[in-house]
Amino acid sequence: MALNDARTDAAMLADEPQARTTAPSAESNGRHDHGHDHDHAFEWPGALRIGFVALAAALVWFSVWEPMAAVSVIGVAGLLIGGWPICKEAFENIIERRMTMELSMTIAIAAAAAIGEFFTALVITLFVLVAEVLEGMTVSRGRKAIGDLLDFLPRSVSVRRAGAISDIHADELKIGDAVLVNPGGRAPVDGIVLSGHSFLDQARITGESMPVEKTAGAPVYAGSINQTGVLEIRAERIGRDTSYGKIIEAVENAERSRAPVQRLADRMAGYLVYFALASAALTFLITRDVRSTISVVIVAGACGIAAGTPLAILGGIGRAARLGAIIKGGRYLEALGRVDTIVLDKTGTLTFGRPEVQAIVPAEGVSSDAVLDAAAAAEARSEHPLGQAIVAHAGDQGRPIVEPERFDYTPGRGITAVIGGATVHVGNRALMTDHGVCMPAGLAAGDGRRPRFSSPATAGC
Repeated sequence: MALNDARTDAAMLADEPQARTTAPSAESNGRHDHGHDHDHAFEWPGALRIGFVALAAALVWFSVWEPMAAVSVIGVAGLLIGGWPICKEAFENIIERRMTMELSMTIAIAAAAAIGEFFTALVITLFVLVAEVLEGMTVSRGRKAIGDLLDFLPRSVSVRRAGAISDIHADELKIGDAVLVNPGGRAPVDGIVLSGHSFLDQARITGESMPVEKTAGAPVYAGSINQTGVLEIRAERIGRDTSYGKIIEAVENAERSRAPVQRLADRMAGYLVYFALASAALTFLITRDVRSTISVVIVAGACGIAAGTPLAILGGIGRAARLGAIIKGGRYLEALGRVDTIVLDKTGTLTFGRPEVQAIVPAEGVSSDAVLDAAAAAEARSEHPLGQAIVAHAGDQGRPIVEPERFDYTPGRGITAVIGGATVHVGNRALMTDHGVCMPAGLAAGDGRRPRFSSPATAGC
């Protein structure tokens, strides 16, 4: 009997362990940098400010309550409330000698207000405020992806210390602790199984969709999901040093890294400010028209270049992280545009990653139904993924599944069961060899399938 399967090695994670041992909070994630920092998402103060500026722009457009002919009181109020954070950040950038979007827009806002075009000034202010909020929301989504990764690990851990079991916070774990992981729980550490037997889902770490059998002495990765039995694990790496911690760190570094196109965009944004000012001066010298001069400053604003590029990169990295793909930085995201060949892991990527019975090869004089009935009955109590696939296939074929009279499981080998008074072995080639059962040497060799053998105990070489 053969089943689809694939084998993958454990993922190669970062080479150097970090000094820190506890997982960081999502708030510790680094900021992106394109001349200014934005930690906010869509908060109420920002929403109220945008709403006030939009209302002020509408009132100015319809000339509602204009007590002064030369100056729009509503327009000035809207610019003071809406433009304050923009001007503040522009001033800070001037002190740091950085040419940014805020500086370019502040010049345009001030110029429009100076010639009495308060509606134009308010629209520019509204545009910048909305752009800031959208940028903050994008950064917030990227950090939420990191927060989701952090929340995946358990914060409360059961450990055995001095012969007693107690629940402690994950930050209190120490190397050498004996950690207990119940069925359905997640391994909080990298370590070695001290006792117990189970199957672990390591897909988040290794990409292997098939649950991996774990017995005493087997390695365990943090973030693995325990599916069946209780495991006691000796902690060898905790927090940042675990394989899962390295994945989180890779996402954080990705958000801090800057792609070559992003550095180019920053330089171009700075040049554009100078270009806008020079073009405006030239326009004024030629036309002597203040409005035309202001128009040049507004149109040449650096917002699209300075903000659009990092927003696109951050959005792409954050979106990929939520879908389970870790992109290590903007430079790698940019490099995807030059890729012409993609190599993918098959199992769980191009396939569903679930084993299914593909063929039953009975011995001479034995029917396929007899082999399936014996294997399904023996595997009826099994928690092994391949055994469950055999039972599912028997159910799909409408075959009755008999409860075994006796059931013994040997980890790494297979099952010996008594069915209707007869002893049946179901497992790998090693189990058959242990019981003196000869199997065809070429069976399932090189066909991409994992064999599951079923044999009566009386069979021999």
